[in-house]
Amino acid sequence: MSVGFREMTDYIVSLGAADIGHTDKTYLAHNIGVYNDLKKWGCSEELCRAGLFHSIYGTQGFQGFKLPLERQSELRGLIGEHAEKIAFLNCFMDRASLAVQLEEPEAPYTIVHRESRQEIVLTKAEYDDLACLHLCDWLEQVERAGGWDNRRADYRKMAERLGGVALASYDAVFAREPSRV
Repeated sequence: MSVGFREMTDYIVSLGAADIGHTDKTYLAHNIGVYNDLKKWGCSEELCRAGLFHSIYGTQGFQGFKLPLERQSELRGLIGEHAEKIAFLNCFMDRASLAVQLEEPEAPYTIVHRESRQEIVLTKAEYDDLACLHLCDWLEQVERAGGWDNRRADYRKMAERLGGVALASYDAVFAREPSRV
């Protein structure tokens, strides 16, 4: 991919989405945070690009901006096929369908499209990339969102499945959780 970071962020700006509010940040700032965190985690450039566009079509939890699906090939041309696929899956998955398979060691993995209810079969690599992106997205915003108990067990399972830096990041973020009195 010859397109650089600036061209990708300029694309988000050109869509008029950069300044949309997202968990006490702008949409662009949150997306850059996810991209940078995935970089720090040592993820592939493809997965980092998916992170920058992880909610571009809207998600089950964020509907502040939605790129029309008619422009999907445009985004694919900008960030690459694998990155766009993982971003698309993150946008359209029924989150419960991802979570139910977190302890399954082998493919195939099947997630459910949250709108069409169609089943989508993923390889182990695709499933793990999707879980990594989804976990990183939540960890980037949980402190601002204040939703510490939002699907907490699912996110913990994602961190344990991925191990390494993902688990260490989960532990570090949740160590900052305000105490309940």
